[in-house]
Amino acid sequence: MSKSALITGITGQDGAYLAKLLLDKGYDVYGFIARRGSDTLWRLRELDVLERITLLDGDLLDLSSMIRALEKSRATEIYNLAAQSFVATSWDQPLLTAEVTGVGAVRMLEALRIVNPRARFYQASTSEMFGKIQQPMQDEHTPFYPRSPYGVAKLYAHWSTVNYRESFGLHASSGILFNHESPLRGIEFVTRKVTDAVARIHAGLQKELRLGNIDAQRDWGFAGDYVDAMWRMLQQEQPDDYVIATGRTTSVREMCRIAFAHVGLNYEDHVVIDPRFYRPAEVDILLGNPAKAKARLGWEAGTPLETLIGMMMEADLRRVAKPA
Repeated sequence: MSKSALITGITGQDGAYLAKLLLDKGYDVYGFIARRGSDTLWRLRELDVLERITLLDGDLLDLSSMIRALEKSRATEIYNLAAQSFVATSWDQPLLTAEVTGVGAVRMLEALRIVNPRARFYQASTSEMFGKIQQPMQDEHTPFYPRSPYGVAKLYAHWSTVNYRESFGLHASSGILFNHESPLRGIEFVTRKVTDAVARIHAGLQKELRLGNIDAQRDWGFAGDYVDAMWRMLQQEQPDDYVIATGRTTSVREMCRIAFAHVGLNYEDHVVIDPRFYRPAEVDILLGNPAKAKARLGWEAGTPLETLIGMMMEADLRRVAKPA
């Protein structure tokens, strides 16, 4: 009998890669999806998995829809990836971010406790919870200090997952994922903003790329590698929390240099610093220690940043070249 998995946020970058991973492992995959006016299914089409999954209408603001989705899917594994996940937007919409990203996770935990407390649950936590870092390299024991409404909401969801695990005995784990990118990344995120702009500059469609703090440093990995870590967490006998990262940090400036160099350009000729893109409270550097994930899950990042940026550049060059 095949396993059944329910993924919230299945139309996002991570959801699409996770759906493909689980389908390839023989799972029946259900996607919990809030219907929107714009096309949100393009990532699933791009990975050629849309026709192989079952979409269930629902919303993280609606507990009843979560209960119905769990009943219909009979999922034994639930991956909660849905969120208002753009950090900049969280300052403009802090209440929505709290409801969807924070309380939404608790609604899913509560639905799980009601419908099938024996199912296994994965919560998508984030390195943004570390924020103003308290240690040079962050691991599972590093104190949290979030610096955005998004980070605060994710921290609430994270500690709620721990609380449900300890209070009700749920098999609930959190992956504290550091930045992870791919050709499926949304255009609003800085890595994809850069690769899309480079492709358009190379094609003569624009001349400059406007960014904020390009000296901010992040630990960037490939989303396709990171969803494998999510799955591995739910195969463990005991639930736990894990930092998922590469152990290498790189500045936005260096990432720009790599992307522009891919098409033979010098980033200094095109990047313009625009104060409008500075955050109210900046996270200057994030660097994860994935030692626990390697030791217990047998997982480690397999895609160097240079390879990842090359993948993203080639995808955006193809998109820009495609006729409208």
